[in-house]
Amino acid sequence: MKYLIAGLGNIGPEYHETRHNIGFMILDHLAADKEVAFSPARYGDKTEFRLKGRTFILLKPSTYMNLSGRAIHYWMTKQKVELEHLLVLVDDIALPLGALRMKARGGAGGHNGLSHIIDMLGTDQYARLRFGIGGDFPKGFQSQYVLGKWEPEERELIDPRIKVAAEMVVSFGMQGPERTMNLFNKK
Repeated sequence: MKYLIAGLGNIGPEYHETRHNIGFMILDHLAADKEVAFSPARYGDKTEFRLKGRTFILLKPSTYMNLSGRAIHYWMTKQKVELEHLLVLVDDIALPLGALRMKARGGAGGHNGLSHIIDMLGTDQYARLRFGIGGDFPKGFQSQYVLGKWEPEERELIDPRIKVAAEMVVSFGMQGPERTMNLFNKK
């Protein structure tokens, strides 16, 4: 069985380790933990690892956040990944800093990256892991906030949560979204 795990973010050094790139950060942690390295591929950087008969394909789209659906659609088709085996890792300003919520399906919630994926796939019936980045910014400054670098005190909180998010990715592939939600969403 193949699983496509797509971490959303923006490419380029100016976006490295910004709040909006938490999806990339989770995949970087997971790849390091599984001792695999990303390589340039069509529409993004990709790597994979195998675990108990399952193949986890990790993708960091190079299409920028708002066009993420293009890369995800391409790799789902190329790798013949079933919709129920897609997991998208995304930042969420509506969740408190470090909160983790997996959902088996749902709308975009105002997130442009999720909207584009829904448009490209023609459905919102795919799993997503939302990572709370908080919403502590003045009205009208959302863009600056999500594209801003993490503060040192935020990093102290989110680094252990990135590890938990990586565990949730593996659980998604091994146990499915429902069991993973039951195990992790309450923590």
